[in-house]
Amino acid sequence: MKTALIIDDHPVTHLGCGQLLRELEYSQVLEALTDQDALSLAKAHTPTLIVLDLGMPGLGGLNLIEPLLRHVPAARILVFSMNEQAVFVAKALSAGAAGYLTKNSGPEQFHAAVQALEAGKVYLEHEMAMAVATSKIGGHADPLSMLSEREYQVLRLLGQGDDLQKIADALRVSYKTAANTSSAIKKKLGARNTTELIRYAISAGVVDN
Repeated sequence: MKTALIIDDHPVTHLGCGQLLRELEYSQVLEALTDQDALSLAKAHTPTLIVLDLGMPGLGGLNLIEPLLRHVPAARILVFSMNEQAVFVAKALSAGAAGYLTKNSGPEQFHAAVQALEAGKVYLEHEMAMAVATSKIGGHADPLSMLSEREYQVLRLLGQGDDLQKIADALRVSYKTAANTSSAIKKKLGARNTTELIRYAISAGVVDN
């Protein structure tokens, strides 16, 4: 019996991924909306495939990869995220993910990614693989590489025009945490104010299309 675990805090993602996985003959598709549920389900059911969103509240998707693999060392992890930045693709692979697919991808690409992981391969779309390779051999570091996953999420939401209270609600953190994170981003990127952060997010392609 093929078992998969979908970890995403958006129920609609579970519906879509679940259907695609059943088309690939996964008879048991488990769903986790929180990091704690994810770890509990992984330990109890030992899925062979884990589909993981980076934008999870709590620990965050990147920080979930290592404990998931401790519970289920043989599992293959496919990151399925809106985040297209090469630096986070590289971080996910370094943490132990076996593939990375953006949520802009179609069903055929999702099927191809899962089948590649089942065959023991690493899956990256061609353009993404080239971007990761370029970022590793470039002459200077991407400023975004200095940001944590949570800081990247806050920067993206600021770029979309959300205020700090809306960001706090979206990430399920306190207003103070969102404000402190915004201040930390300003220091790392050398921005003097929130307006400059918003401009940076847009120019760097951080904002979702």
